[in-house]
Amino acid sequence: MAMIMVLDDVLDAVNLIKRILEKKGYGVAVFTEEEAAIDFAEENSVDLAILDIKLKKMSGVEVLEEIRKRSPATRVMMLTGYPTIETARECMKLGAGEYCVKPIDKEELEEKVAGLLSLGPV
Repeated sequence: MAMIMVLDDVLDAVNLIKRILEKKGYGVAVFTEEEAAIDFAEENSVDLAILDIKLKKMSGVEVLEEIRKRSPATRVMMLTGYPTIETARECMKLGAGEYCVKPIDKEELEEKVAGLLSLGPV
């Protein structure tokens, strides 16, 4: 079973993603605090991290950089309600496998997650 970590500063958002992905059989850990999510990714085997870009203390891009340093095998999907070409480029350059615009619908989320997890080891 794949382990997925979800980080968003909105509790309802992480809980919604958790419900959708748990129904697909994934293990899901949710976070609203950047430091807790980064520590979790470093200390556990996380197959996929789903990160919002606008957070409280750090940006999702900064969290992506930290996860890349501490857990390079973790695949990453970025979510944003404020898409820009610059942010998309930066995320992809740092190794994000997907850059999705919120609100993401259930089917798109399930497809993107399955696609990223089917790629095998990084």
